[in-house]
Amino acid sequence: MLEIHSLVSGYGALTVLHDVSLSIGDREAVAIVGANGAGKTTLVRTICGLLRARSGRVLKNGVDISQTPTHDMADHRIAVVLENRRLFGELTVRENLLLAERRGRGARKVFDWADIYALFPMIEERLETPVNLLSGGQQQMVAIARALLLQPNLLIMDEPSTGLAPKVVKDILNVIKELRGRGMALLLVEQNVGIASAITDRAYVLALGRIEHEIQPGAWDTFLKDERLVKAYLGS
Repeated sequence: MLEIHSLVSGYGALTVLHDVSLSIGDREAVAIVGANGAGKTTLVRTICGLLRARSGRVLKNGVDISQTPTHDMADHRIAVVLENRRLFGELTVRENLLLAERRGRGARKVFDWADIYALFPMIEERLETPVNLLSGGQQQMVAIARALLLQPNLLIMDEPSTGLAPKVVKDILNVIKELRGRGMALLLVEQNVGIASAITDRAYVLALGRIEHEIQPGAWDTFLKDERLVKAYLGS
């Protein structure tokens, strides 16, 4: 589904990603884990077109999307939930979602408003509330709902648990598990390896902008028990 080959990216004169290669299969959930400063967010921003790759390729179903602008990623059935969410705070929940729904028209419909209400009951209750009046957890739910109305088959999430209360994190993880059950492919960028290991099949460990380790399917427990690896790559 998604293949990244020898990706190099950064900001100005600073190179952050060095020859990064990884893949995500159809219906597969893959995590990118690493300590702060490892380059995880830079990787997401490069994949979704907010940063232009200096070299390397990003392929979706064999099509090179390396130079695709962010607003056209929906054409390739990719949706991204960034760490800062990028919602329109002055608009209501309904208005934020309608913008995504209009952009997703033309794609094969996978999610409708009934699905959104079932996944996020809070949203139906607060449709007319300006987003900037919602809590951080509620805004995260709106951001995920907005992404789903783009009708993706690949959802990329950058640090979805950051700054959220444990109860909200649990609710969002349950939603992600439900999406996985429906066949959604997932790329989860997450510093919390406990969360990543609970909902993904395998993972890549990013350190100083390079893939330093790959956690194979069924090997999460082995990795987490290896204190040397965890300390070396995750800093804890």
